[in-house]
Amino acid sequence: MTIGQNAIAGGKNAAAADFMANWVVPKFEAAQKAKGKDVTVKFVPSGVDDEQYKTKLSLDLKSGKGADVIDIDGIWAGEFAEAGYIKPLSELVGAEADSWDGWSQIPEAVQGLAEFNGKKYALPVGTDGRVLYFNKTLFQKAGLPADWQPKSWQEIIDAGTKLKSSGVPVPIQINAGTAMGEATSMQGVLPLLAGAGGEVQRDGKWTGAAAQPLKDTLGLYQKIYGGGLGDPKLQQEAKGRDKSFQQFAEGRIGILMEGDYFWRGVVNPKDGVAKMDDRDQTVGYAKIPAIEPGKGLRGQDFVSMSGGALRTVNPNTEHPKEAFELLAFTLSPEALKEETKDGNVRITPRTDVNKEILAGEPLLTFISEQVLPVTAFRPPVAVYPQVSVALQEATAEVVGGATPDQAAADYQKKLEGIVGGAGNIAS
Repeated sequence: MTIGQNAIAGGKNAAAADFMANWVVPKFEAAQKAKGKDVTVKFVPSGVDDEQYKTKLSLDLKSGKGADVIDIDGIWAGEFAEAGYIKPLSELVGAEADSWDGWSQIPEAVQGLAEFNGKKYALPVGTDGRVLYFNKTLFQKAGLPADWQPKSWQEIIDAGTKLKSSGVPVPIQINAGTAMGEATSMQGVLPLLAGAGGEVQRDGKWTGAAAQPLKDTLGLYQKIYGGGLGDPKLQQEAKGRDKSFQQFAEGRIGILMEGDYFWRGVVNPKDGVAKMDDRDQTVGYAKIPAIEPGKGLRGQDFVSMSGGALRTVNPNTEHPKEAFELLAFTLSPEALKEETKDGNVRITPRTDVNKEILAGEPLLTFISEQVLPVTAFRPPVAVYPQVSVALQEATAEVVGGATPDQAAADYQKKLEGIVGGAGNIAS
């Protein structure tokens, strides 16, 4: 059998490639041999741009080729499923797919990453989560608590107002506009939409201008950027997101909404792009609240958004059951612990593994235990990227001074053109 992913020794995702070729392959072969099965596995590397990888994978799957076990981005799942490139695991593998013992260790919200139209098409490989970061030093000067946890959007605005009064240059940074691209959607619009009880798509219908959650979301952008609590220019600059990272590290931003990448890769005191030597003492984090308690998505008090990769069985495989065994083996506790050692720690999809490997990582533990159970995902459909851009443009309008109603109406027109008319939009 073969297992492939967009990773290659000495190049892109080299650590993942080394792990697959040098640990997974020999360990799985040995485990199978112990069962009396003669199995040979070959790792098929790739090291290209994500879109190139997606194109090649699509062509392989369409023409009946490709590795037996493959990795895909979670956002491609619906598109691949609709095209018939991937199939529900239970159809390919049988009952073993549903009875895999790992499912009991993966939060239901995270399982959603691997589902399309109610069926599981893959296993989640990893995920992340969005939170509110805040500067405890600035909070102290503004008379705000070090263990701040807002329970409503108004409490975020109130904190921003106090920060502004105490002289903080940028009290609140929530990504907006098109220059930040998908970061505006994932670290801005979509978490807020979830906080207002909405989703960009629900039951096959897209959220349009008539939806209160969209109006509420754009209304919060207006309060922040029209009320002097955020920096409108920063949202329009080509490298605005990078500048926001630097400004937070310099103590110029009070509250910032971001993913766990911000903690691990941006303000990391060892090798972050905007190092904060005092990160562990100065940076606080809190869950993103619903607009009001109980008014978030699924009636939740707190919300988040997550992304992540998936690993699945190629429908073209001649050995579906063995391929699923290989797939499940890569996500066993033993394999995940091995993969995440030596500085490669990350949030895995399994709570049992996370409890062990994240013991010395308070932020990642916080996300694993408190954020993942309330998270949500982007709709895994082909037109989503275009819808995302339209949402980014709507926030740009509000930041630029347009009313939320005007921005929502303009979004509606674009949305109708993208999704095939008003009939596909919830009224």
